[in-house]
Amino acid sequence: MIKKIFFQSIFLSFLFFMEAFAAESGGMPQLNPEFWVSQIFWLIITFGILYVVLSKLILPKISANLENRKSQILENIEAAEKQREESEQKIEEYEKIVQSSKNEAKNYFKQAREKVLKDIGVKREILEKELDEEVNKAEIEIKTFRDNAPEKIKKIAVETSSDLLQELIGAEVNSSSISAIVEDLSRKKMDEYYGN
Repeated sequence: MIKKIFFQSIFLSFLFFMEAFAAESGGMPQLNPEFWVSQIFWLIITFGILYVVLSKLILPKISANLENRKSQILENIEAAEKQREESEQKIEEYEKIVQSSKNEAKNYFKQAREKVLKDIGVKREILEKELDEEVNKAEIEIKTFRDNAPEKIKKIAVETSSDLLQELIGAEVNSSSISAIVEDLSRKKMDEYYGN
């Protein structure tokens, strides 16, 4: 930057001297060659002071500001990179947690399903056993009732027939005869019902 300003000043001075040569015939004192040495001297002094001021006072501040900005930018980039890495790490941890939760939920669901199926199987076995017992009891009761029913029917038939005959003829009838008749009729009906 300083070099650029310095060379631009020299270039402008050169143009100024070129114009001075062109205007020499005008009679201006600064264009008179006898004053050129002093003008060059003061020009060198002026540009030297300008160079010293720029190089020692202004440019170091600008350079320091540029260095500060550069270091700040680098720090910001480094911080951003660090945050990006932390974010990626947190995303990976989050994905691991989500995957672990999914696996855990699947395991819980599988265990609960197996437990429910096991409970259902146990209850079904108990229910089937109870149903079998009830069916067996009912079959036994039906069989008992079926076995006892003819005797009861015979007894009721004999008693009813005896009462009816007694009402009709007014005398007692031998119960063994009525029993034999009822036995014969019931045997015939049993043959009709059961095909024996």
